Amino acid sequence: MLQSFNKINKVEGELLLPGDKSISHRAVMFSAMAKGVSTIENLSNAEDVNSTISCFRQLGCEITKTENLVRVVGKGYKGFTKPTEALNAGNSGTTARLLSGILAAQDFDSTIIGDNSLSQRPMKRVIEPLSKMGAKIKSSDALTLPMTIHPPKRLHPIDFEMNVPSAQVKSAVLLAGLHGDTSTSVIEFVPTRNHTELLLDLKTISDTDKRVIFASIEDYPQNAEYVVPSDISTASFFIVLALLTKDSNLKIKNVGLNPTRTGVMEVLKLMGAKFRIENKRQVMGEMIGDLVISNGSLTNVKIPAHLIPNIIDEVPILSVAGLFAEGKFEIEGAGELRFKETDRIKAICNNMKLLGLDVEESGDGFSISGQVKNKNVTFKSYDDHRIAMAFSILSILLEGGTVEGFGCCNISNPDFLSQLNSIVR
Repeated sequence: MLQSFNKINKVEGELLLPGDKSISHRAVMFSAMAKGVSTIENLSNAEDVNSTISCFRQLGCEITKTENLVRVVGKGYKGFTKPTEALNAGNSGTTARLLSGILAAQDFDSTIIGDNSLSQRPMKRVIEPLSKMGAKIKSSDALTLPMTIHPPKRLHPIDFEMNVPSAQVKSAVLLAGLHGDTSTSVIEFVPTRNHTELLLDLKTISDTDKRVIFASIEDYPQNAEYVVPSDISTASFFIVLALLTKDSNLKIKNVGLNPTRTGVMEVLKLMGAKFRIENKRQVMGEMIGDLVISNGSLTNVKIPAHLIPNIIDEVPILSVAGLFAEGKFEIEGAGELRFKETDRIKAICNNMKLLGLDVEESGDGFSISGQVKNKNVTFKSYDDHRIAMAFSILSILLEGGTVEGFGCCNISNPDFLSQLNSIVR
């Protein structure tokens, strides 16, 4: 699908965006694990979250949707039904990896599959700790999906040190640990998204160089009424557009302000962006607020290493901001970008080269400098939703352009175009 974008005059108005995708996945999973009825308000309508819903329906859960509310009838401890077919995670790494932790503790074998993109993403990072807990897991020779999980009679608690900062891996181990009589712990040396810990109210111990999170059957989910804040990763595309469009003023309501997710705001603030937060409050352990953005000039800065794990999904749109900022945009220590829906480092670099820019690519990062020589080009999405949306914003800022394969935006935000059209003037 080709999507063209034209010049705009300014960005103005208010947005109320769909629920945070990461929290939405977890709200569905925890509701399905709990016994009884749970409700979820403002659940993300992303294809990835629909994949999670589909998997838990296959596991015997009744899940119904109304306009802004999802009702889940949970199965309780080890109450899932053995699926008759493989569980299809679609394009969602969160679905596949977190689900593997839950399935490793059930009383039946199961298989997780995914689309072509997900089937190339690494699963060794969850296979290893779950195997240490006693699960037998068969995957492809490349340690990717499909993945068949043979649970042990009883999972062993482990103390797992994180080699690669990953909230998905951390959560997979913790979700398996919820089925043990004694605590499993995860030790992380670089902070990652902590939605699992907050929603389950898990015990954590922090010191100067590490953080330890514990999970056992005492922490098993109970039925609840969830309210999902708006997704800051989705908001980041509109934030950058407003920052870089003259005479713009935009309010994005009920945005999640979890400190492990606001790295994109921290980087933009370092670059000179000014935000105002109104109506700040806490809902189910998560900070939310209304974010007000006005346009202004930006200057590229060295991105602090400690922020990299928490901006990994926002690097594509930050590179767009960097293109219009003073100086060279440069990022390093972001090798995890190569293992997303596509190799995002290569995708960003290839698209920026189409503009005639000076682009240097390294193993774990890239730099962009120079002047745009070619305009109104056709960018490739590489079937990656964040690449598609980032280069849609860039097309607008360049006063025209086209994105090939734009339809993949449905993976995280099917309403991206209508949201965009509601605020551009």
